[in-house]
Amino acid sequence: MVTITRRENFNAAHRLFRPEWSDDKNMEVFGKCSNPNWHGHNYTLYVTVKGEIDRNTGFVVNLKKLSEIIKTYVIDKVDHKNLNTEVDFMKDKLVSTENIAVAIWDVLESPIRELNASLFRIKLVETENNYAEYFGEK
Repeated sequence: MVTITRRENFNAAHRLFRPEWSDDKNMEVFGKCSNPNWHGHNYTLYVTVKGEIDRNTGFVVNLKKLSEIIKTYVIDKVDHKNLNTEVDFMKDKLVSTENIAVAIWDVLESPIRELNASLFRIKLVETENNYAEYFGEK
């Protein structure tokens, strides 16, 4: 078993808040990330897949195909978007880095299986100091 990782980047806005809470409670829990006017990040996404090396190609997966899947199912939907209001796979979810990573896993898992590989890890870097990793275990 070998793993290989593809890195992609996107820019997106979001707001951490619970609509049932008051603005004061949201500010207490989420701080400036609860700004009613949103805030944004330059995200870096690492998608790691695992599988056997194909004898004919020497690849676990064709990285060009993996990149196309990531762009189609994730990047095209999130880049320069508001994650709270414009992204179908984040609907009705608290838009934390952790929840975004899990949602990305959920949308990529099936198409990556079609490459005869499986997801190993989603790593989503929100800032130089903060990132979430998800390994498919809920």
